[in-house]
Amino acid sequence: MINASELKLTAVSPDARRVAAGAVVVAVAQAKQGPRLLDSPLPKAESAALQDSLSSLGVTGAADEVVRLPATDSLKAGVLVLTGVGKISGETPDAETLRRAAGSAARQVTGIAKIVFALPAPTVDLAAAVAEGVALGAYSFSNHRSKAPEKGPLVEGVIATAASTHQALPAALRRAAVVGRAVRSVRDLVNTAPNDLFPESFANEVRTVAKPLPVKVTVYDEKRLEKDGYGGLMGVGKGSSRPPRLVKLEYTPAKASQHLALVGKGITFDTGGISLKPPANMHHMKSDMAGAATVLGTISAIAELGLPVRTTAWLCLAENMPGGNAARPGDVFTMFGGKTVEILNTDAEGRLVMADGLVAASAEKPDVVIDIATLTGAQMVALGRRTSGIMGDDGVRDALVEAATLSGETAWGMPLPEELRPALDSTVADLANAGDRNGGMMTAAVFLQEFVGEVDGQKIPWGHIDIAGPAFNDVAPYAYVPKNGTGAGLRTLLAFAERLAAK
Repeated sequence: MINASELKLTAVSPDARRVAAGAVVVAVAQAKQGPRLLDSPLPKAESAALQDSLSSLGVTGAADEVVRLPATDSLKAGVLVLTGVGKISGETPDAETLRRAAGSAARQVTGIAKIVFALPAPTVDLAAAVAEGVALGAYSFSNHRSKAPEKGPLVEGVIATAASTHQALPAALRRAAVVGRAVRSVRDLVNTAPNDLFPESFANEVRTVAKPLPVKVTVYDEKRLEKDGYGGLMGVGKGSSRPPRLVKLEYTPAKASQHLALVGKGITFDTGGISLKPPANMHHMKSDMAGAATVLGTISAIAELGLPVRTTAWLCLAENMPGGNAARPGDVFTMFGGKTVEILNTDAEGRLVMADGLVAASAEKPDVVIDIATLTGAQMVALGRRTSGIMGDDGVRDALVEAATLSGETAWGMPLPEELRPALDSTVADLANAGDRNGGMMTAAVFLQEFVGEVDGQKIPWGHIDIAGPAFNDVAPYAYVPKNGTGAGLRTLLAFAERLAAK
């Protein structure tokens, strides 16, 4: 399911003319007077001639614009690639602008095994951003095709930078490679057909991923889930012939002083159950396990980077089907931990499996617990396709938003108004699984909050990330983001874990 393809990331000095490669990428910015060629490895005369030709070639420098030209004689490459960075202030774009420009070139220029990225990245941080953009953009998924694509993927990305000899650069490039590999693994899982990826096969894939890492895997099958009282997972999954699973991963480094718990929604396919979804675009619901895939990718990256943060991940896996044994509106589930929930809408199932996971995670008394899920269509109504909604305790929420900004992901902090809780009151159970449609993203978070545990009478610090829109791109690709699975949220969680380690 997950492709084991490797992408090599190396660095050279800004004079990339001596490097033999299939292509060299340079940056063009938008300016009032027209397109402007930024720092280039070309000789001055060739750079000037290229600058004079940009407008006549139709180059604008707009973000996501990629233009291929024959390389000049001064380069040991066959192709010169111009990648747009859009409008910038000053001579050097910021990290995210470079990340997107490099990713866009890596995504659009296919069939070339080795490419030099000669973008204006004079520092370690900027060179790392270029490398990460390359690792994110160089992605393709062909697992379900009868023939492999004729144009193979990028094998090596060479970053031309003045920081090429800086002692911190190798570690930065390694981190970029790890991040790219983890994000690509999330995309692979999200893009896998649901007849191949279901709770049991997902759990088996987890074992494969964790095998080379210092990560312990425990799989709870349906018998154990039933015995231990995981009513959310069992209730949602009982309509399918493929029973649910709860997968626990544990990374326990020797010098860890903080314990981070991650909980991911893993609905491998969501029909809505008896509260059936409309048929249009239902095939996109294979992506409803993106939260669990993101949690798997995050703990894998944490372990591979050796962060000194104890990390426990919980993957809540079920398939929501309208079978003869499926849950009905009006049923009451007894969740793990004993709370009861009246089912008003079987399509509000993600919060039910997540509730079980939150209770299980809380039982270990972590320092912070974060859940991530493609939880509500209301997230897209409120924030659109690309912006994740982040909720929870103010401190955790704000730290996650900062981590998202630092990593180049788009997120927005949202409140949890106290007036939303009464909408979840039930006349027959402790609470209902659905409330007022208005503010639905926040209402779902309020539901989850009910299942976050306490330590010494104090709620465990908690954050919730709704990636319903950002996890799956069903429109045109852009920057380093492909069509379909995106891997959104992983870089935010990793940046949060790194900051936790720094404490």
